[in-house]
Amino acid sequence: MNLFANVARPVLFRLGGGDAEHAHEWTLNRLATLPAPALAAMRRRYAFAAPVDVFGVRFPNRVGLAAGMDKNGVALPAWPALGFGFVEVGTVTAKEQPGNDRPRLFRLKQSEAIINRMGFNNAGAAALADRLAALGKLDVPLGISLGKSKVTPLEDAVEDYLTSYRLLHPYADYIAVNVSSPNTPGLRSLQDRDSIAALLKALSGPVPVLVKIAPDLTEPAIAELLEVCLEHGAAGLIATNTTLSRDGIDEADQHLADEAGGLSGRPLTERSRQVVKFVHDETGGRLPIIGVGGVMSVDDAARLLDAGASLVQLYSGFIYRGPDLVRAVARGARPIRSHRAR
Repeated sequence: MNLFANVARPVLFRLGGGDAEHAHEWTLNRLATLPAPALAAMRRRYAFAAPVDVFGVRFPNRVGLAAGMDKNGVALPAWPALGFGFVEVGTVTAKEQPGNDRPRLFRLKQSEAIINRMGFNNAGAAALADRLAALGKLDVPLGISLGKSKVTPLEDAVEDYLTSYRLLHPYADYIAVNVSSPNTPGLRSLQDRDSIAALLKALSGPVPVLVKIAPDLTEPAIAELLEVCLEHGAAGLIATNTTLSRDGIDEADQHLADEAGGLSGRPLTERSRQVVKFVHDETGGRLPIIGVGGVMSVDDAARLLDAGASLVQLYSGFIYRGPDLVRAVARGARPIRSHRAR
């Protein structure tokens, strides 16, 4: 990881005058145009096979790319070459939308954290469906994260999600229902019992559906949500999304703490582990969990797996630690706790 930390990361962090979104877009565009020989070389360096079955899907290893990194699926062939055992694209909405005004993505370097208020910027479900149809089957399982279009009233949310689901489920190995982003007004209210029940009923079908929850929910609220997930056939849970809390931010980054948006990275590490453990204990392992939030090391991933996760995802950890972290976590991903549902 030293080569990335000492050479590549400083260069990437200077792109666009230090603008995080500029660096993100630059990197995606380069990954999207890599030739086959370069992808093959990357695969030889980073890929690691440790297959596992979770909610009826075969994963080459337990480490996935979290939603938000490649919203529109523009660089899909590159992620398996970088060692990821699965990829989650999106969050995508039924309607194309530009997202919130820039700047909307901030690095908190000393905290190894990120604040984002992207606002589900994406080209829309139809555009993603066209891209996936042209690309064909990916080498690893593909998850698709669905969100609500900003212009759609909350009372019409189910139909909005259903529009995206109908277009995209033929290409997905699983569907993630994102009702926990803090950057779409009112979205988190869809985590209540009636809203989740209505969504799960509408999206029932041949593809596993997982619910992504916020780390800011109380334990009673999570417990109620879990009852609904079990009752209405959710295939699993993704724990967690970004947080509105600003706990754990280094003093050197306090000038960014007041930026609106969700916080990810190192400050979320312990809270995501707590939520994963609570979900596992509350359900007795009946609901498979994808653990995400603050996975910055092999030990962080091991703690999530020990807490009850069956799979883990990287986002901020990948940005700060690079692709060597993907391989290291895949090699070290050995769950200790027993899971009734894999």
